[in-house]
Amino acid sequence: MLGCVIHGRGDLRVEELPTPSPGPGEVLVAVRYGGICGSDLHYWRHGGVGDFRLREPMVLGHEVVGTVLAHGSPAPRGVPAGAEVAVHPATPCGTCPECARGRRNICRDARYLGSAARTPHVQGGFAARIVVPADQVRPLPAGLPSRRAALAEPLSVALHAVRRAGPVAGRHVLVTGAGPIGCLVVAAAKAAGAAQVTVTDLLPAALGYARAAGADTTVLAADPADPADPADPARPDEAEADVAVEASGAAAGLDACLRRVRRGGTVVQLGMLPPGQSPFAGNLVVGREIELRGAFRFDAEFDDALALLAGQPAFDGLISAVAPVSEAESAFALAADRERSCKVLLDFAS
Repeated sequence: MLGCVIHGRGDLRVEELPTPSPGPGEVLVAVRYGGICGSDLHYWRHGGVGDFRLREPMVLGHEVVGTVLAHGSPAPRGVPAGAEVAVHPATPCGTCPECARGRRNICRDARYLGSAARTPHVQGGFAARIVVPADQVRPLPAGLPSRRAALAEPLSVALHAVRRAGPVAGRHVLVTGAGPIGCLVVAAAKAAGAAQVTVTDLLPAALGYARAAGADTTVLAADPADPADPADPARPDEAEADVAVEASGAAAGLDACLRRVRRGGTVVQLGMLPPGQSPFAGNLVVGREIELRGAFRFDAEFDDALALLAGQPAFDGLISAVAPVSEAESAFALAADRERSCKVLLDFAS
């Protein structure tokens, strides 16, 4: 079977891999679609994401949907063979203090598909056949096509970030960064009842996707690296936000959130910042009593994401392209070009 394996910075290979067999409590899934995530792009372009660095070859991918082919023996109860499913990529340990407190998404010993957070790395889902614990597959709701269901994992991330912000119904939400996650934060905020969602980004094309996701206002931000353009990326002429979600993974985005949220407001840092120290306007947090919260992955939001996707065909507009796995490198290049794409899927059945 074919799989996408990252060997180091800039070294992505489509390789023949052995077909796995499910053991007790496991299922074999024939992967149909896999969404290329920002973290996959970081592994490809930089050899790591955040503080997680590649130390060995790793199959990428954690946004996958497919069909259950077989169960291990003895067969677990639950999803039958032949069912179309989405795969929850996290396996929390279930015993650490975080799991005991119901914070499974920050489990200190979790396994996550396609992650170099631990060694040996956890191999990912960009392969024609994968084996996962049976309790990590979810049958697709009626009417949800598998292509759209591939958005379930990133939408879960967005739903978790919005919930970390607290109640947003009737409020003004600012989102910095209109990549796939930022656009899905827009959709999650609107689904949670936000009265107004404003999105900033450096690229007009990205803001177009944000509008498709439901943004009420889009702002073309200035490039903080360009000294010839002194414009404030936060656009002070815009109304203050009650809540801000930083989805760009850039220090400038966090700075814009801190400056644009109202006094006593909440800022959620969702984007993974570069490794090491980042500039931080800490005095604003103090003087304005801003609540700064982190948002990492998700847990039960996965089921909510599937339900939301089932009733919203508009999400299809965020899928820019579908490419066969044999063309993975060009698909990664397209996914990395934010002027030409939002979410790019790999097709493992082609």
